[in-house]
Amino acid sequence: MVASNSPRLAQTSRVWRFGFALILLSVALVLLGVGVGSTGWESVATMWEHSLAMQIVWDIRLPRTLGAWLAGGLLGLSGAVAQGLFRNPLADPYLLGSASGAALGVSTALILFGVSPFATAWLVRLGLTGAAFIGAVSAVLLTLLLARGVQHTLRLLLAGVIVGVVLGAVGSLVTMLRPDIVQAMQAFMLGSTGFIGWSACMVMFFVMALCTLASVVLSHALDGLSLGEATAASLGLPLPQMRAALVVVIALSAGTAVAQAGLIVFVGLAAPHLVRSVVKTTHASLIVLASLMGAVLLTTADILSRWLIAPQELPVGVLTAILGGGYLLRLMHSQRRYESGGGL
Repeated sequence: MVASNSPRLAQTSRVWRFGFALILLSVALVLLGVGVGSTGWESVATMWEHSLAMQIVWDIRLPRTLGAWLAGGLLGLSGAVAQGLFRNPLADPYLLGSASGAALGVSTALILFGVSPFATAWLVRLGLTGAAFIGAVSAVLLTLLLARGVQHTLRLLLAGVIVGVVLGAVGSLVTMLRPDIVQAMQAFMLGSTGFIGWSACMVMFFVMALCTLASVVLSHALDGLSLGEATAASLGLPLPQMRAALVVVIALSAGTAVAQAGLIVFVGLAAPHLVRSVVKTTHASLIVLASLMGAVLLTTADILSRWLIAPQELPVGVLTAILGGGYLLRLMHSQRRYESGGGL
Protein backbone atom coordinates (compact mmCIF):
# COMPACT_ATOMS: atom_id res chain seq x y z
CA MET A 1 0.00 0.00 0.00
CA VAL A 2 2.81 2.40 0.87
CA ALA A 3 4.67 1.53 -2.34
CA SER A 4 1.58 2.10 -4.49
CA ASN A 5 0.94 5.50 -2.91
CA SER A 6 4.53 6.72 -3.08
CA PRO A 7 4.44 7.83 -6.77
CA ARG A 8 1.24 9.79 -6.15
CA LEU A 9 2.69 11.41 -3.03
CA ALA A 10 5.86 12.29 -4.91
CA GLN A 11 3.81 13.83 -7.72
CA THR A 12 1.71 15.83 -5.27
CA SER A 13 4.83 17.03 -3.49
CA ARG A 14 6.36 18.13 -6.79
CA VAL A 15 3.19 20.04 -7.72
CA TRP A 16 3.21 21.88 -4.38
CA ARG A 17 6.92 22.70 -4.66
CA PHE A 18 6.48 24.00 -8.19
CA GLY A 19 3.49 26.11 -7.17
CA PHE A 20 5.39 27.53 -4.20
CA ALA A 21 8.34 28.36 -6.46
CA LEU A 22 6.03 30.22 -8.87
CA ILE A 23 4.55 32.19 -5.97
CA LEU A 24 8.01 33.16 -4.70
CA LEU A 25 9.04 34.15 -8.23
CA SER A 26 5.86 36.22 -8.56
CA VAL A 27 6.63 38.11 -5.34
CA ALA A 28 10.19 38.76 -6.50
CA LEU A 29 8.99 40.02 -9.88
CA VAL A 30 6.42 42.36 -8.31
CA LEU A 31 9.11 43.82 -6.03
CA LEU A 32 11.43 44.20 -9.01
CA GLY A 33 8.65 45.77 -11.06
CA VAL A 34 8.11 48.67 -8.65
CA GLY A 35 11.78 49.60 -9.07
CA VAL A 36 11.87 49.63 -12.87
CA GLY A 37 11.19 52.99 -14.47
CA SER A 38 12.72 56.25 -15.58
CA THR A 39 13.80 57.14 -12.03
CA GLY A 40 14.78 53.59 -11.07
CA TRP A 41 15.03 52.60 -7.40
CA GLU A 42 15.40 56.21 -6.36
CA SER A 43 11.61 56.59 -6.27
CA VAL A 44 11.30 53.52 -4.05
CA ALA A 45 14.01 54.76 -1.68
CA THR A 46 12.46 58.24 -1.32
CA MET A 47 8.77 57.36 -1.58
CA TRP A 48 8.16 57.98 2.15
CA GLU A 49 9.79 61.41 1.95
CA HIS A 50 8.47 62.81 -1.34
CA SER A 51 4.86 62.73 -2.47
CA LEU A 52 5.85 62.57 -6.14
CA ALA A 53 7.95 59.46 -5.57
CA MET A 54 5.08 57.88 -3.63
CA GLN A 55 2.71 58.66 -6.49
CA ILE A 56 5.09 57.12 -9.03
CA VAL A 57 5.44 53.90 -7.04
CA TRP A 58 1.93 53.54 -5.61
CA ASP A 59 -0.23 54.92 -8.42
CA ILE A 60 1.79 53.94 -11.51
CA ARG A 61 4.35 51.17 -11.04
CA LEU A 62 2.65 48.95 -8.47
CA PRO A 63 -0.80 48.75 -10.17
CA ARG A 64 0.89 48.27 -13.52
CA THR A 65 3.03 45.38 -12.24
CA LEU A 66 0.12 43.77 -10.40
CA GLY A 67 -2.08 44.33 -13.45
CA ALA A 68 0.43 42.53 -15.64
CA TRP A 69 0.51 39.65 -13.14
CA LEU A 70 -3.30 39.42 -13.07
CA ALA A 71 -3.73 39.71 -16.85
CA GLY A 72 -1.12 37.00 -17.37
CA GLY A 73 -2.84 34.83 -14.80
CA LEU A 74 -6.17 35.19 -16.59
CA LEU A 75 -4.59 34.27 -19.93
CA GLY A 76 -2.75 31.28 -18.48
CA LEU A 77 -5.94 30.04 -16.84
CA SER A 78 -8.05 30.42 -19.98
CA GLY A 79 -5.33 28.77 -22.07
CA ALA A 80 -5.25 25.70 -19.83
CA VAL A 81 -9.05 25.43 -19.92
CA ALA A 82 -9.15 25.88 -23.71
CA GLN A 83 -6.52 23.21 -24.30
CA GLY A 84 -8.37 20.81 -22.03
CA LEU A 85 -11.77 21.55 -23.54
CA PHE A 86 -10.64 21.14 -27.15
CA ARG A 87 -8.14 18.39 -26.30
CA ASN A 88 -5.61 20.31 -28.37
CA PRO A 89 -2.27 21.51 -26.98
CA LEU A 90 -2.23 24.28 -29.59
CA ALA A 91 -5.51 25.82 -28.43
CA ASP A 92 -5.26 29.33 -27.01
CA PRO A 93 -7.71 31.66 -25.20
CA TYR A 94 -8.58 33.49 -28.43
CA LEU A 95 -9.72 30.37 -30.26
CA LEU A 96 -13.41 31.26 -29.90
CA GLY A 97 -13.00 34.59 -31.68
CA SER A 98 -12.66 36.79 -28.61
CA ALA A 99 -9.54 38.58 -29.90
CA SER A 100 -11.13 39.64 -33.18
CA GLY A 101 -14.31 40.63 -31.39
CA ALA A 102 -12.40 42.76 -28.90
CA ALA A 103 -10.44 44.47 -31.69
CA LEU A 104 -13.66 45.23 -33.58
CA GLY A 105 -15.23 46.60 -30.40
CA VAL A 106 -12.27 48.89 -29.78
CA SER A 107 -12.15 50.14 -33.38
CA THR A 108 -15.87 50.90 -33.26
CA ALA A 109 -15.48 52.72 -29.96
CA LEU A 110 -12.53 54.70 -31.31
CA ILE A 111 -14.67 55.97 -34.16
CA LEU A 112 -17.40 56.98 -31.71
CA PHE A 113 -15.00 58.62 -29.24
CA GLY A 114 -12.47 59.87 -31.75
CA VAL A 115 -9.57 59.48 -29.33
CA SER A 116 -6.64 57.23 -28.55
CA PRO A 117 -7.40 54.13 -26.46
CA PHE A 118 -4.78 55.30 -23.99
CA ALA A 119 -6.23 58.76 -23.39
CA THR A 120 -6.12 59.87 -19.78
CA ALA A 121 -9.82 60.65 -19.46
CA TRP A 122 -11.13 57.85 -17.29
CA LEU A 123 -14.57 57.90 -18.90
CA VAL A 124 -13.12 57.35 -22.35
CA ARG A 125 -10.80 54.63 -21.05
CA LEU A 126 -13.72 52.91 -19.34
CA GLY A 127 -15.75 53.10 -22.54
CA LEU A 128 -12.98 51.51 -24.61
CA THR A 129 -12.40 48.83 -21.99
CA GLY A 130 -16.10 48.04 -21.97
CA ALA A 131 -16.18 47.98 -25.77
CA ALA A 132 -13.30 45.49 -25.87
CA PHE A 133 -14.98 43.26 -23.31
CA ILE A 134 -18.39 43.43 -25.00
CA GLY A 135 -16.78 42.71 -28.36
CA ALA A 136 -14.94 39.68 -27.00
CA VAL A 137 -18.01 38.22 -25.30
CA SER A 138 -20.21 38.94 -28.32
CA ALA A 139 -17.78 37.07 -30.56
CA VAL A 140 -17.95 34.04 -28.28
CA LEU A 141 -21.75 34.18 -28.26
CA LEU A 142 -21.72 34.34 -32.08
CA THR A 143 -19.43 31.31 -32.10
CA LEU A 144 -21.88 29.41 -29.89
CA LEU A 145 -24.74 30.42 -32.17
CA LEU A 146 -22.97 29.18 -35.28
CA ALA A 147 -21.92 25.97 -33.53
CA ARG A 148 -25.49 25.45 -32.31
CA GLY A 149 -24.37 25.09 -28.74
CA VAL A 150 -21.48 23.23 -27.19
CA GLN A 151 -22.47 19.63 -27.91
CA HIS A 152 -19.82 19.12 -30.59
CA THR A 153 -16.29 20.25 -29.79
CA LEU A 154 -15.08 20.14 -33.41
CA ARG A 155 -18.00 22.25 -34.61
CA LEU A 156 -17.34 24.74 -31.82
CA LEU A 157 -13.67 24.91 -32.83
CA LEU A 158 -14.47 25.50 -36.51
CA ALA A 159 -17.09 28.11 -35.66
CA GLY A 160 -14.54 29.95 -33.52
CA VAL A 161 -12.04 30.01 -36.38
CA ILE A 162 -14.69 31.31 -38.80
CA VAL A 163 -15.86 34.03 -36.41
CA GLY A 164 -12.28 35.09 -35.74
CA VAL A 165 -11.48 35.40 -39.45
CA VAL A 166 -14.69 37.24 -40.35
CA LEU A 167 -14.59 39.69 -37.44
CA GLY A 168 -10.89 40.26 -38.05
CA ALA A 169 -11.65 41.16 -41.67
CA VAL A 170 -14.45 43.51 -40.60
CA GLY A 171 -12.14 45.15 -38.06
CA SER A 172 -9.45 45.63 -40.72
CA LEU A 173 -12.03 47.17 -43.04
CA VAL A 174 -13.17 49.59 -40.35
CA THR A 175 -9.58 50.61 -39.66
CA MET A 176 -8.90 51.09 -43.37
CA LEU A 177 -11.94 53.33 -43.75
CA ARG A 178 -10.81 55.44 -40.78
CA PRO A 179 -7.00 55.77 -41.03
CA ASP A 180 -6.98 58.22 -38.11
CA ILE A 181 -7.44 55.33 -35.68
CA VAL A 182 -4.62 53.18 -37.10
CA GLN A 183 -2.05 54.26 -34.51
CA ALA A 184 -4.46 53.75 -31.64
CA MET A 185 -5.47 50.32 -32.93
CA GLN A 186 -1.82 49.36 -33.32
CA ALA A 187 -1.26 50.15 -29.65
CA PHE A 188 -4.19 47.89 -28.71
CA MET A 189 -3.12 45.07 -31.03
CA LEU A 190 0.44 45.06 -29.64
CA GLY A 191 -0.77 45.09 -26.03
CA SER A 192 0.14 47.42 -23.19
CA THR A 193 0.04 47.26 -19.42
CA GLY A 194 1.07 50.87 -18.99
CA PHE A 195 -2.41 52.21 -18.32
CA ILE A 196 -3.68 49.63 -15.85
CA GLY A 197 -4.80 51.25 -12.61
CA TRP A 198 -6.11 50.06 -9.28
CA SER A 199 -9.71 49.80 -10.52
CA ALA A 200 -8.62 47.51 -13.36
CA CYS A 201 -6.61 45.41 -10.91
CA MET A 202 -9.68 44.96 -8.72
CA VAL A 203 -11.80 43.88 -11.67
CA MET A 204 -9.20 41.37 -12.86
CA PHE A 205 -8.67 40.05 -9.32
CA PHE A 206 -12.35 39.24 -8.80
CA VAL A 207 -12.72 37.75 -12.28
CA MET A 208 -9.59 35.65 -11.74
CA ALA A 209 -10.85 34.39 -8.38
CA LEU A 210 -14.26 33.53 -9.86
CA CYS A 211 -12.84 31.82 -12.95
CA THR A 212 -10.25 29.87 -10.93
CA LEU A 213 -12.92 28.55 -8.57
CA ALA A 214 -15.27 27.64 -11.43
CA SER A 215 -12.58 25.94 -13.52
CA VAL A 216 -11.24 23.92 -10.59
CA VAL A 217 -14.76 22.76 -9.75
CA LEU A 218 -15.26 21.76 -13.41
CA SER A 219 -11.79 20.25 -13.80
CA HIS A 220 -13.05 16.68 -13.52
CA ALA A 221 -14.94 17.28 -16.78
CA LEU A 222 -11.64 18.17 -18.46
CA ASP A 223 -10.04 15.06 -16.95
CA GLY A 224 -12.89 13.00 -18.40
CA LEU A 225 -12.66 14.65 -21.82
CA SER A 226 -8.94 13.89 -21.94
CA LEU A 227 -9.91 10.21 -22.04
CA GLY A 228 -12.32 10.77 -24.94
CA GLU A 229 -15.90 11.86 -25.46
CA ALA A 230 -17.32 8.37 -25.01
CA THR A 231 -15.39 7.74 -21.81
CA ALA A 232 -16.42 11.09 -20.38
CA ALA A 233 -20.07 10.38 -21.17
CA SER A 234 -19.80 6.90 -19.62
CA LEU A 235 -18.68 8.54 -16.35
CA GLY A 236 -22.08 10.19 -16.07
CA LEU A 237 -20.79 13.73 -16.52
CA PRO A 238 -23.31 16.31 -17.80
CA LEU A 239 -21.02 17.27 -20.67
CA PRO A 240 -23.21 19.90 -22.44
CA GLN A 241 -23.70 21.91 -19.25
CA MET A 242 -20.05 21.57 -18.23
CA ARG A 243 -18.83 22.56 -21.70
CA ALA A 244 -21.06 25.63 -21.60
CA ALA A 245 -19.68 26.62 -18.20
CA LEU A 246 -16.09 26.11 -19.39
CA VAL A 247 -16.73 28.26 -22.47
CA VAL A 248 -18.03 31.00 -20.14
CA VAL A 249 -14.81 30.72 -18.11
CA ILE A 250 -12.68 31.06 -21.27
CA ALA A 251 -14.70 34.02 -22.55
CA LEU A 252 -14.79 35.84 -19.21
CA SER A 253 -11.11 35.39 -18.34
CA ALA A 254 -9.73 36.10 -21.82
CA GLY A 255 -12.17 38.96 -22.43
CA THR A 256 -11.26 40.66 -19.16
CA ALA A 257 -7.51 40.37 -19.84
CA VAL A 258 -7.87 41.69 -23.39
CA ALA A 259 -10.08 44.56 -22.27
CA GLN A 260 -7.47 45.76 -19.77
CA ALA A 261 -4.16 44.98 -21.51
CA GLY A 262 -4.91 44.61 -25.22
CA LEU A 263 -4.03 41.57 -27.31
CA ILE A 264 -1.25 39.71 -25.48
CA VAL A 265 -0.23 36.71 -27.57
CA PHE A 266 1.41 33.39 -26.69
CA VAL A 267 0.99 33.69 -22.90
CA GLY A 268 -2.17 31.58 -22.83
CA LEU A 269 -0.66 29.10 -25.26
CA ALA A 270 2.80 28.76 -23.70
CA ALA A 271 1.92 28.78 -19.98
CA PRO A 272 0.20 25.33 -19.88
CA HIS A 273 3.03 23.87 -22.00
CA LEU A 274 5.63 25.13 -19.56
CA VAL A 275 3.74 23.64 -16.63
CA ARG A 276 3.31 20.26 -18.34
CA SER A 277 7.03 20.20 -19.12
CA VAL A 278 7.76 20.33 -15.38
CA VAL A 279 4.95 18.34 -13.74
CA LYS A 280 2.33 15.86 -14.85
CA THR A 281 -0.89 16.38 -12.97
CA THR A 282 -4.66 16.59 -13.21
CA HIS A 283 -6.44 19.60 -14.69
CA ALA A 284 -7.30 21.05 -11.27
CA SER A 285 -3.63 21.59 -10.46
CA LEU A 286 -2.72 22.33 -14.07
CA ILE A 287 -5.18 25.24 -14.23
CA VAL A 288 -3.83 26.85 -11.06
CA LEU A 289 -0.19 26.33 -12.05
CA ALA A 290 -0.81 27.57 -15.60
CA SER A 291 -2.42 30.70 -14.16
CA LEU A 292 0.65 31.33 -12.00
CA MET A 293 2.95 30.61 -14.93
CA GLY A 294 1.05 33.00 -17.18
CA ALA A 295 1.30 35.66 -14.48
CA VAL A 296 5.07 35.14 -14.23
CA LEU A 297 5.50 35.28 -18.02
CA LEU A 298 3.57 38.51 -18.53
CA THR A 299 5.12 40.21 -15.49
CA THR A 300 8.58 39.30 -16.78
CA ALA A 301 7.71 40.63 -20.24
CA ASP A 302 6.32 43.83 -18.70
CA ILE A 303 9.52 44.45 -16.72
CA LEU A 304 11.69 43.78 -19.78
CA SER A 305 9.55 46.08 -21.93
CA ARG A 306 10.27 48.94 -19.51
CA TRP A 307 13.97 48.14 -19.03
CA LEU A 308 15.45 47.08 -22.38
CA ILE A 309 15.29 50.45 -24.18
CA ALA A 310 14.62 52.72 -21.20
CA PRO A 311 13.43 55.47 -20.99
CA GLN A 312 11.32 54.31 -23.94
CA GLU A 313 9.17 51.17 -23.79
CA LEU A 314 8.66 48.18 -26.03
CA PRO A 315 5.11 46.89 -26.61
CA VAL A 316 4.70 44.06 -24.13
CA GLY A 317 2.89 41.95 -26.73
CA VAL A 318 6.02 41.96 -28.90
CA LEU A 319 8.10 40.51 -26.07
CA THR A 320 5.53 37.83 -25.22
CA ALA A 321 5.47 36.83 -28.89
CA ILE A 322 9.27 36.57 -28.98
CA LEU A 323 9.53 34.69 -25.68
CA GLY A 324 6.53 32.43 -26.28
CA GLY A 325 7.33 31.80 -29.92
CA GLY A 326 10.95 30.99 -29.10
CA TYR A 327 9.88 28.48 -26.47
CA LEU A 328 7.36 26.77 -28.75
CA LEU A 329 9.93 26.54 -31.56
CA ARG A 330 12.35 24.92 -29.12
CA LEU A 331 9.59 22.57 -28.01
CA MET A 332 8.86 21.59 -31.62
CA HIS A 333 12.55 20.97 -32.24
CA SER A 334 12.87 18.81 -29.13
CA GLN A 335 9.75 16.84 -30.08
CA ARG A 336 11.10 16.25 -33.59
CA ARG A 337 14.40 14.97 -32.17
CA TYR A 338 12.52 12.68 -29.79
CA GLU A 339 10.32 11.24 -32.54
CA SER A 340 13.34 10.63 -34.78
CA GLY A 341 15.23 8.94 -31.95
CA GLY A 342 17.75 11.72 -31.62
CA GLY A 343 17.05 12.13 -27.93
CA LEU A 344 17.51 8.46 -27.07
